[in-house]
Amino acid sequence: QVQLVESGGGLVQPGGSLRLSCVASGIIFSINTMAWYRQAPGKQRELVAAIRSGGSTNYADSVAGRFTISMDNAKNTVYLQMNSLKPEDTADYYCYVNIIMRPHSEARGYWGQGTQVTVSS
Repeated sequence: QVQLVESGGGLVQPGGSLRLSCVASGIIFSINTMAWYRQAPGKQRELVAAIRSGGSTNYADSVAGRFTISMDNAKNTVYLQMNSLKPEDTADYYCYVNIIMRPHSEARGYWGQGTQVTVSS
């Protein structure tokens, strides 16, 4: 199976920065997409940023220009660089990966355990 381990969350002041990391381990033939989602209290989980293995990216309007998603293919790791953080960014952040374990197999999605980000003065 595939395991995702996130790190980098914590408490930061408004305007500060954090860098989240997510490492995927296990049997991985190919990665379709790696992404970051977040869920704030009382809200649905929402897509923050996604990156395809080829490098194309997609961002939520609320974070575009402030967050940057990147991938290290050799390490099966995805990063989320978060700059100019706002209190509204406070949430639990979850790593998601969509992969194919072996040729001609169906794609499967996996979630990390989540890492907390709190933006407060």
